[in-house]
Parts: sequence; C-alpha cells; structure tokens
Amino acid sequence: MPSVEGRWIEVADRVLVRRHSELDLSVGLVLGDGGCLVIDTRGDARQGAELAADIRRITPDPWTVVITHSHFDHSFGTGAFLDCPVWAHEACRTDLLANGSTARDTWARWYRERGRDDVADDIAGTEIALPDRLVSSGAELVAGGRRVVLAHFGPGHSGNDLVVHVPDADVVFAGDLVENGAPPDYEDAAPLA
Repeated sequence: MPSVEGRWIEVADRVLVRRHSELDLSVGLVLGDGGCLVIDTRGDARQGAELAADIRRITPDPWTVVITHSHFDHSFGTGAFLDCPVWAHEACRTDLLANGSTARDTWARWYRERGRDDVADDIAGTEIALPDRLVSSGAELVAGGRRVVLAHFGPGHSGNDLVVHVPDADVVFAGDLVENGAPPDYEDAAPLA
C-alpha cells in the first residue's frame, strides 16, 4: 500500500485509511449513507480533534467510534468525538479505568525525556473518554447503513483487541494485531495466544 501519511487512501468502496508516522498508527473511516464509522482516535485530545476535523472535511454525517484496543495511541483521542456511541471490548474499558491515568503519565514522561514537551503536554492534559458499547466476544453494528462485524479472538497484542470487519467491502481493521515495519510490542501482549 502506498504511504498514506497526511492523506486518506480509499482501500475499498468508501473505506478509507490514514497513516500517521507517530508510532506508525493507521486509523480508519467507513463512509455510509447518513453515518460513518471511525476506527481508532489517536493518542491525545489534540490529535483526536485534528482527526475529527479531517473527517468533517470528508463528511458531515454523524459518527460512531470503534476502539481496537486500549493503548493510548489508539484511544486517548476519543473525547473529540463525543457524544456518540463508542464501541470497544469490555476489557478495554476496564483497562482504561484501571491503567489509563498511569499510561497517560508514562507516555507523557516518555515524550518529555525525548525533548517532545509539546506532545507530552498534550497527552498529560488529555481526559480519557470511556467506551459505552461493550463487546465480549463479538457484535454487529450498522453505520450509515453498512454492516460492521466486531470480533475478539482472545488475547493478542493486548487483552482487549477488537478486529473490525466491513463485509461489503471485504476489509478488516486489526489494530496492532498486525504490525508492519517495526518489531512487535510485547509490553502487555500474549504472543503465544
């Protein structure tokens, strides 16, 4: 796939991906009729607001959000999208409640130690928004008339990974269960699972 840094790439009919070099993150957007689905919200309130503004340049339709897992770079931008349904694995909510503030402090410190005070300040100032539509093993939702299937196959990159399948486009978003070009992150992963 060509680089998508800074621009949306349509990978299937009205299914877009945008890559961000910061932590090699890709986010998704599924456009429907009268609604859209946002897949992951980036790593802090500013990044989430930038993503929301970028999506508003594409569509004015109401959005639904799916968080693929609780790691900060995928979930801390969610506040910019509220009030809307936010889908995630039930353990994602549990992890954000139990460990979100510690992750926020850890990553703010990590960026500060690297001279990135601007990013550290953004992360430190982010209020963590929690998902309100919780999935245990799987669920289906409809966004803009398009069926979307959410599946949890057990622990992998985290204990709360969700895979997002858009059947009519034959596209799957796997969060960090599949990483390309970097060593895998085993911090809280279950690689044998």
